[in-house]
Amino acid sequence: MKNNLNIVAYCSIKNHVVALNGIPLITKDHDLTFSEFSKEVYKELKMDYSKFFKMDDQCKLAILISEILFNHIKIDSKNKENIAIVLSNRSASLNTDRKYQETISNKENYYPSPAVFVYTLPNITIGEICIKHKIKGENVFFVSEAFNATLLKQYASCLFQNKKSKQILCGWIDFDDDQYQAFLYLVSEHGNRKFNQKSIKKIYNENIWMH
Repeated sequence: MKNNLNIVAYCSIKNHVVALNGIPLITKDHDLTFSEFSKEVYKELKMDYSKFFKMDDQCKLAILISEILFNHIKIDSKNKENIAIVLSNRSASLNTDRKYQETISNKENYYPSPAVFVYTLPNITIGEICIKHKIKGENVFFVSEAFNATLLKQYASCLFQNKKSKQILCGWIDFDDDQYQAFLYLVSEHGNRKFNQKSIKKIYNENIWMH
């Protein structure tokens, strides 16, 4: 099947820098912790979403980057509802897994937290994006050692070919021990950058790997 798909827009967050379509949008002091950084970006975006402060760090990262991308693209509610989401990362939910392990490992200080436990699956990251943006499309979360442009491209293309969705949010959202990378791009028949492995790798390298 002929590939008529394009990348509509893309966003990245790394080293306390938020970039949209390769152009720095928000830059914060590198001495900030991620918690401090995320709060400042939240305020700068003028968000009003109290649930944000109850999330684990990986989901906060996902909410911030998806908010920036969707603010830029301005998709109407009906079309946004049917967006599919294909995400991946390296550490799954390991950062939160460790925190939950701390709550159950000491028998004398046993305090398992349901609020922490709920984030011990990586696909919860997708779930939070879906709840925030009222998205109901197909979704999948892959865990791989490194960013795999081929895997994301092939899976997204299959969703289009099988008419599961006309727009797909793809990317890499990884958080582990205060080290983080976030890279999202929206794929559609509309856009000015061809959707293929070469273009995906290029914008990933320019916005994440090289920084």
